[in-house]
Amino acid sequence: MRVGVLFGGDSEERDVSIASATQVVHALRSRGHDVLLVDTARGAVSAASEPVALTATVPDMPPSRDSLDQLQATISKVTVASAVLGTDVVFLALHGGSGENGQFQALLELTGVPFTGSGSLGSGLAMDKDISKRLFTAAGIATPAWAIWDSKHRDQAQAIGYPLIVKPNSQGSTIGLSLVRSPVELAAALEMASRYGEVLLEQFIAGRELTVGVLDGIALAVGEVMLDPDSAFTYQQKYQAGAVQEVFPAQVSDEIAAEAQRLSLVAHASLKLDGYSRSDFRLDSQGTLWLIEVNTLPGLTATSLLPQSAAAIGIDYGTLIERICGLAIEKAAGRVP
Repeated sequence: MRVGVLFGGDSEERDVSIASATQVVHALRSRGHDVLLVDTARGAVSAASEPVALTATVPDMPPSRDSLDQLQATISKVTVASAVLGTDVVFLALHGGSGENGQFQALLELTGVPFTGSGSLGSGLAMDKDISKRLFTAAGIATPAWAIWDSKHRDQAQAIGYPLIVKPNSQGSTIGLSLVRSPVELAAALEMASRYGEVLLEQFIAGRELTVGVLDGIALAVGEVMLDPDSAFTYQQKYQAGAVQEVFPAQVSDEIAAEAQRLSLVAHASLKLDGYSRSDFRLDSQGTLWLIEVNTLPGLTATSLLPQSAAAIGIDYGTLIERICGLAIEKAAGRVP
């Protein structure tokens, strides 16, 4: 199988994407597949350039806006799409920005080349947290109270109540996210989140952090990120090996595990997603599961949660990556609705 791996890009999650791609490429090649690498901000990567372009580690902080601005407009999306026209399938190892919000998906849909993950519609719905939470609510899934920040209605935060989460409406990896415990902290949090566009205010749910992967219509193992129940999951904790303990399967009752898996499948369907996804929950002290968000292109780094969710039910990393590719090819051939 000839696989074109799209990675890098110019979003704040560029470094995470590079780390994911590094392991995806290794897994595919170890199973005998021919892999073409394309950095969506710089173009096709030669064999000689691969050691410089790829790295399995994620720095403590995301890349600066200045460095990302320098990457923008370096190469057109159309040029990137044309680079993978001869492949059997495109593996999207992109995270955030145009790689996850449906823009690249729409372009690839026009080319007719099979690509991994969800289509343009589902990707766009999931990336917009306001819209996705409306769909969760319509599907009967509990999600924390929220509002899009409007400076003309300064009582929004008070209406939701403190503590609350302030975060960009269309970002991932907790970039731009703050846990705001009092009104005096609000202005700084709004300023930081607004650097990335529209801002979401969200009720903070104290409790346990649970996560569930979905693959080919099946909910994988429920996992837990071992956090202080009164804290939020940070960028550094997500991507620095050993920063937090992650337990798969989570030590929860069979009833809670089954409900988390059921809700993950409902959320996946409500957003019209394909192939695979990962849902993140908070479990409060009363035993209620609150869906925070669904990731359409979850991380595939050494510390990422989806591969751990799969491994806990016996799906090793290489098998997971091959299955993701296979689902894309099956969907393009019309065998997957």
